[in-house]
Amino acid sequence: MALEWVVLGYAAAAEAIMVLLLTLPGLDGLRKGLVAVTRNLLKPFLSVVPFCLFLLMDIYWKYETRPSCEGDSCTPSEHLRHQKSIMKSQRNALLIAAALIFYWLLYTVTHLVIRIEHLNQRVERLKNRD
Repeated sequence: MALEWVVLGYAAAAEAIMVLLLTLPGLDGLRKGLVAVTRNLLKPFLSVVPFCLFLLMDIYWKYETRPSCEGDSCTPSEHLRHQKSIMKSQRNALLIAAALIFYWLLYTVTHLVIRIEHLNQRVERLKNRD
């Protein structure tokens, strides 16, 4: 199961880097190529959404089937294992949320940059017409 979390982490990192590069000022020369690359990657990155839902269901299933460790019913090592499992689940849920938020941000920022480019082209055409 660790490989799935590594893949999701890399996808979230790639999304975050692309959002950062699209929003940094001063990269106007690279922006056109970066927008083209990002537009082409939006559809493959959409697979992050069902993947995150699958992993979220996995966390829920593990939570529901986890043996409870309350009171004096378990040894200290079992209690420690239980606490580690809870912390891993919380970390993984945070990773899922980050991947989904970064995908949404990437989608939104890409479409805003494209719209700004189209509006700038319209302004240039109107200036040239006058």
